[in-house]
Amino acid sequence: MPNTKSAERRMRNSARKQKNNRSTTTRLHTLEKNYLQLVTAGKKDEATKAYQAVTSALDKAAKTGTVHRSTASRKKSRLALRLNKVK
Repeated sequence: MPNTKSAERRMRNSARKQKNNRSTTTRLHTLEKNYLQLVTAGKKDEATKAYQAVTSALDKAAKTGTVHRSTASRKKSRLALRLNKVK
């Protein structure tokens, strides 16, 4: 338990930020999973739209600090490579 008022406030803030970060990362995983399903099915047009959604979400997560910008960049690059392999 926190001993000071500022520690109580920090505890509330960190709980709120953890909740937001968790929902963002869950959304990223879901978008990425849907994209990979489309890629493995060979649906290039739909996969392209899904790729745009994933990259947009990754950029927003990197902007807010939920995901490190290098991690977001690496994931976008690897997802793009998989999209380019689809015929």
